[in-house]
Amino acid sequence: MRLLITAEGKDLDANVDPRFGRAAYFLVVDMEKGEIVEVVDNGAGREAAQGAGVQAAQTAARLQVEALVTGHCGPKAFNAMSAAGVKVFTGASGTVRQALAQYQENQLTEARGADVRGHW
Repeated sequence: MRLLITAEGKDLDANVDPRFGRAAYFLVVDMEKGEIVEVVDNGAGREAAQGAGVQAAQTAARLQVEALVTGHCGPKAFNAMSAAGVKVFTGASGTVRQALAQYQENQLTEARGADVRGHW
């Protein structure tokens, strides 16, 4: 299983980026290997005037992830992730390593909708 975690940096010790669409980086973790297998700079999303969440969801779909772990997810991004069949888990905090542990220990709940309004 491939998991995408939003991050402020490029490794497991980076802080989780609380924003999905405007996250600094997307770290793709292979859950079977237990390691980061891909790091994607989300510069285009950070700089987008609008549509950052949908653009981020398209990137996630291209990365063939099955789940997203992030702090928050807006309505357009959530709908796009749902349409792509990607499960969304919000409320992650701390480092990427800690968020990964939160996910593995079932401490994060799968979101049933956006938890923030767009453009925050």
